[in-house]
Amino acid sequence: MKIGVIGAGQVGATTAFLLAQKELGDIVLLDIVEGMPQGKGLDMAQAGPVLGYDCQVIGTNDFADIAGAEVVVVTSGLPRKPGMSRMDLLNTNAGIVESVTKEIAKHAPDSFIVMVTNPLDVMCYVALEVSGFGRQRVFGMAGVLDSTRCRCFVAQAVGASVEDVQAMVLGGHGDSMVPLPRYITVGGIPIPQLLDQPTIDAIVERTRKGGTEIVSLLKTGSAYYAPGAAVAQMVESLLRDKKRLVPASAYCTGEYGLNDVYVGVPVVLGRGGMERIVEIELMDEERQALEASAADVKEGIEAWKASRGK
Repeated sequence: MKIGVIGAGQVGATTAFLLAQKELGDIVLLDIVEGMPQGKGLDMAQAGPVLGYDCQVIGTNDFADIAGAEVVVVTSGLPRKPGMSRMDLLNTNAGIVESVTKEIAKHAPDSFIVMVTNPLDVMCYVALEVSGFGRQRVFGMAGVLDSTRCRCFVAQAVGASVEDVQAMVLGGHGDSMVPLPRYITVGGIPIPQLLDQPTIDAIVERTRKGGTEIVSLLKTGSAYYAPGAAVAQMVESLLRDKKRLVPASAYCTGEYGLNDVYVGVPVVLGRGGMERIVEIELMDEERQALEASAADVKEGIEAWKASRGK
């Protein structure tokens, strides 16, 4: 099998490295900067004998090299800088994603697209429209990342292993995301039985600001280890048909009362791609928060359409 990773920056290179270690297939790392993907690909290939993975990692500047890829991960675009929101990146990154998606549709017409570029939910919509692939084949990484951040914070607060924490974060990948404390458990125990409400509220807020916190600390870039790990988990579920139920940005056609919008919802990922959206019970305030988050995404989608004269 072949996996394409578009964009050889921090997120793309980390994703490629983690995918190689999972031995899910040969990796094609692509970037427009000559020499960078080739150098990083060669470096990763040379790590194989030490880490024990046996797959090819190839760097390239030519989209023709992703031909036959079963999954293409899109990380290309500008990262956030301190003081920037994900939506601030919309116009620049939409143009990049449009161009990249056309190349994917041309060279890997049977692939799944896993979107990572921000603003993620809007970029998923861009890729869906430009590729014509259908919603089962175009989805975004955000919910897995937001949930793993939440799991990390909960584990630290409870003093438990991260392996025993499960969490569900819905909504758009931004400040209006919707962590669901009722669905967060540690060893099967709901966190309201383990933490007081002020601590839970603080974890919810820190989850919403998780990416911003890292951007503020790094000052010259954004997160890449956790995003790369989140993408690798999704790709593994696709190619090994693990049917993981995870939160991901998916195109809604009536689910949760939402239409014509990408937003983070629980989905099942397998060989059929985004095989189905799972609708869970939401309290009125949770549903209202999800609708508000989706409205923020729709605003970005309409801004993109307006920029194209649609």
